Amino acid sequence: MLTIFNTLTRKMEEFVPLSPPLVGMYTCGPTVYNYATIGNFRAYVFEDLLRRYLRLKGFQVKQVMNLTDVDDKTIRNSRAAGIALADYTAKYKQAFFADLAALNIEKAEHYPAATDHIPEMIALISGLLEKGYAYAAADGSVYFSIARFGKYGQLAHLDMAGLKPGARVAQDEYEKENVADFVLWKAHHEADGDVWWDSPWGKGRPGWHIECSAMSMKYLGESFDLHTGGVDNIFPHHEDEIAQSEAATGKQFVKYWMHCAHLVVDGRKMSKSLGNVYTLRDLTQKGYSAREIRYVLLSAHYRQALNFTFPALDAARSALQRLDEFSERLGNLAIPLAGASDIGRAGQPVPPSDSVGQGCPTPPSNGQRTSAAQSPGWIDKCLKDFYAAMDEDLNLPLALAALFDLVREGNKRMDSVALPAAEAAGVLETLETMDRVLGVLKGGADQPDAETLRLAETRQAARAAKNWAESDRLRKQIEEKGWIVQDKAGGFKLKKR
Repeated sequence: MLTIFNTLTRKMEEFVPLSPPLVGMYTCGPTVYNYATIGNFRAYVFEDLLRRYLRLKGFQVKQVMNLTDVDDKTIRNSRAAGIALADYTAKYKQAFFADLAALNIEKAEHYPAATDHIPEMIALISGLLEKGYAYAAADGSVYFSIARFGKYGQLAHLDMAGLKPGARVAQDEYEKENVADFVLWKAHHEADGDVWWDSPWGKGRPGWHIECSAMSMKYLGESFDLHTGGVDNIFPHHEDEIAQSEAATGKQFVKYWMHCAHLVVDGRKMSKSLGNVYTLRDLTQKGYSAREIRYVLLSAHYRQALNFTFPALDAARSALQRLDEFSERLGNLAIPLAGASDIGRAGQPVPPSDSVGQGCPTPPSNGQRTSAAQSPGWIDKCLKDFYAAMDEDLNLPLALAALFDLVREGNKRMDSVALPAAEAAGVLETLETMDRVLGVLKGGADQPDAETLRLAETRQAARAAKNWAESDRLRKQIEEKGWIVQDKAGGFKLKKR
């Protein structure tokens, strides 16, 4: 069983979704007022690992990641730039999706933008007013009364003894000591410029916290399984989400809360004054690949602070080079299986299904496979250790140790010519299984698609039948798709042109 640390209970708990095999998962996405930093992507990579592992275990994941495109910061920056809010945020939305793709982060099922869901927010606020959990201020703003919600503070474990009834905070983000009624609807003020919507309380815009409650419940229902984010979201954002959502529905909002720790750079908190705030673009301009950056971001346990350094990026480069060389050695050794089964096709592991949210077959609990690939005990042990590590609250350091145990033993056997082709195919399959979670091996443009593989296998059959004209025709067709087919004894190999 997968066990996770639930921030709500501060305990390790077995993960049991509300309606298995479906898992509803909400991820606090970016506020699109600037380029996302590597600190932001530390959280998004953690959430990607969680999503990938849930799918590997056979769950069908429905993930929602919001885009905050209206709040204090987006309005302030768009006005300073003299650009309409929608035009200003569009640039950073586009950049965010490009960064997700570069970091090999799987696509969520939904990316709702706050400005597209104002009616849902107004409806939710209206319901809170009707139930007495909210009240309108003289200026037309609407606030949530935390004194009327008896469970306020349950996620952040706040001491409410010093609460001052009636104290209000209108900012979208505020510090823990500002335990006060928070804004649901902000009346229009001069600082907001032309950013406003009509509401029953007059012109204005939603507060940040109500945005996530409205959008998560629209796509996942009034109760769902997982809510994730960084530890900085616990209070006030996630605490306020729970209060307004449960006050509105009378139901538990989220069953499991998971939060990742901060990222620091060279042991210091990221800040503009220190000049250590890096975006993905900053690092790629320094010569590092997104794959190397992803490796560093996933290498620490998600609940431990991650110290991001340039030596760590250099170490990631070496580790990935080692993995690439190992994969290539295995591919060359597994060539005799080309065309014989899905496992060793052209020395390539079977690519995972890219059907969004469909899930993957549940792996056997003992870490063994049921494929045609030969699977000795040493391979099964590495896979079993990998699953055991991931089942223990996504323990990535131990999972990576299992991966490199596989690499070390596999290289040792290949060095001594003690790894037959069928066994090499089994190692490739194990490597691919692990990478369905890690997402760091060369993939995409570096591996042939199913159609190219089919053409190569058809050509192999034509060669076996000595149909040289057909073989030549298929070779040219493969080259048109960007691949070169190399004939080897007993099989073939595909290389990117």
